[in-house]
Amino acid sequence: MSFWTAAVIIAVIIAVVQLYKAKHGIISDRSGNERYIEKRDPEAEREIAELRERIRVLERIATDDTEAKRLANEIDELRKD
Repeated sequence: MSFWTAAVIIAVIIAVVQLYKAKHGIISDRSGNERYIEKRDPEAEREIAELRERIRVLERIATDDTEAKRLANEIDELRKD
């Protein structure tokens, strides 16, 4: 095996390893420290945003006395019917 054949094989192996790392979210900084980058799931992000909005609404209902009283009155009115 010649020097150039060995160099090409080593280069291909390095390229395959780097592609594997990139595909699976592993990056390295200038010092060579590797870390995993978590991939974001758009569906999970949307669900989290919806849940945060629900929590805001529930907090507003729980802390706003006038809204809570209005809601209680509305529930009582519906029960009477």
